[in-house]
Amino acid sequence: MADNNKRGMRRNLTNYGDPEFAAYLRRSFARSMGYSKEMLDRPIVGIAQSASGFNNCHRYVPELTEAVKRGVLASGGLPIDFPTISLGEVFLSPTSLMFRNLMAMDVEEMVRAQPMDAVVLIGGCDKTVPAQLMGAASADIPAIQLVTGPMMAMPFQGERLGACTDCRRFWAKFRAGEVSESGIDDIEGNLATTAGTCAVMGTASTMACVAEGLGMILPDSAAIPAVHADRLRAAEATGARAVEMIRTKGPRPSDIITEKSVENALRVLLAIGGSTNAIIHLTAVAGRRGIAIPLERLNRLSDETPVLLDLKPTGSHYMQDFHAAGGMSALLVELKDLLHLDCMTVTGETLGQRIARGAAFVDRAVIRPRSDPISPVGGLVALFGSLAPRGAILKRAAADSNLFEKEGRAVVFESLDDLSARIDLPDLDVTKDDFLVLKNAGPRSASGMPEAGYLPIPKKLARTGLKDMVRISDARMSGTAFGTVVLHVAPDASSGGPLALVRSGDRIRLSVRDRRLDLVLAESDLAKRRAEFKGPQLPERGYARLYSQHILQADAGCDFDFLRGA
Repeated sequence: MADNNKRGMRRNLTNYGDPEFAAYLRRSFARSMGYSKEMLDRPIVGIAQSASGFNNCHRYVPELTEAVKRGVLASGGLPIDFPTISLGEVFLSPTSLMFRNLMAMDVEEMVRAQPMDAVVLIGGCDKTVPAQLMGAASADIPAIQLVTGPMMAMPFQGERLGACTDCRRFWAKFRAGEVSESGIDDIEGNLATTAGTCAVMGTASTMACVAEGLGMILPDSAAIPAVHADRLRAAEATGARAVEMIRTKGPRPSDIITEKSVENALRVLLAIGGSTNAIIHLTAVAGRRGIAIPLERLNRLSDETPVLLDLKPTGSHYMQDFHAAGGMSALLVELKDLLHLDCMTVTGETLGQRIARGAAFVDRAVIRPRSDPISPVGGLVALFGSLAPRGAILKRAAADSNLFEKEGRAVVFESLDDLSARIDLPDLDVTKDDFLVLKNAGPRSASGMPEAGYLPIPKKLARTGLKDMVRISDARMSGTAFGTVVLHVAPDASSGGPLALVRSGDRIRLSVRDRRLDLVLAESDLAKRRAEFKGPQLPERGYARLYSQHILQADAGCDFDFLRGA
């Protein structure tokens, strides 16, 4: 009787009750696609590619796929690419996060079901990288990721522009009346002019760096610009490495994604001043291997880990500058004594062995030494208190420290529709010292936790020159955004968390120093409001219903409860 788990075309045979017939039939149909018997005898590298006309970040994925195939073929493997769901960040409604778990399921199930001995995962746009890592972590065959890379920031009227920090900066100016209609139209056409992900340390670039810190992509491949020839060479090398992983039977994701490597990835996240979204995504990836990331642990690491990169949105440079300045190798060398150097990486060597080679060149204008950091503490901090019993996140690296110790009056918006309808009303009762509060935009809401936490400054205040004020929500925020924005409040309002009980006029106390976020209200008043709470109705059908029934809170990574590892 044939072994259904042999390599290549004999792996994961379709079950007809006769394995030899299944292998014979599979070979027959494979040969109809023009493969020779010699090719069909090779080990198979699956290439999960997520190209889509609805995903601008993945415009070059077909070219990357061909480069991966070159590497596989030259190394003696058979490359077979297959499509998965693609998540184009700005082309999805209500939000891409809602479909991240669907893509992760797609990746996991197709890797499990189809005959492949290893898999290359090609993605780049914000939610595609974590979705692929989640799926690979669960499927647990040899896997290596290839990110698409950032776009290039390009000259425009005396400065460089690169989505999407610059897009937010100019939109704020437009709202404040500082940029005209024709001016914003010119800017719109010059913000994103090459293929690739956002040119700054937004979520896409953050996740690329986190994936390298985790050990799941080739060294120094996180920051290579999408249009650079080195990106194609990295793709070819990724294909070659995938074949070698088949020969050595690993390492597999379970060998790479460990409690220690997750901590390394957290250190990288903090040192790069990365996106708040990465906390949710890394928590979900780690959760697939049964590894928890308590937010208290994030605070401990954040107090020990300096911000070393001078990149937008917290600094002044772009991802292409990071690549030219020495990239991830230079950063990891600076963090060396804070990292677990015995962690296995996708190359088959430990992180310590990789770092031992050092960095060929370091530009200290972009990558600071530990002795002269951008900030002595990490870019992110978790807050707890009566308003966020399970935590909330603040990107302190992108916030105004003058607002860190403050009590203010809540100006509450019940939903995204309410926000849209009232935020710019001339008679909105709001001052610069108030706290804007958005409810019902968390993971359990119908909106699926969009990047709406970056509430706009009300026009009446923006036109006075106000650039920042405290904003609080159960939503997320783009990694390209900035401001004193408290996010991921858990439990969320739609689940009946304390955020659901806040009303306009309530007092809220924020203390970054004490890691606190408190609703200043008597327990008796809270109890009365709690009794009046009514949760949202479940969607009637389809994926939205599955999502609503099984989504976890932000502190658990917003994964589905039935997909987390033991």
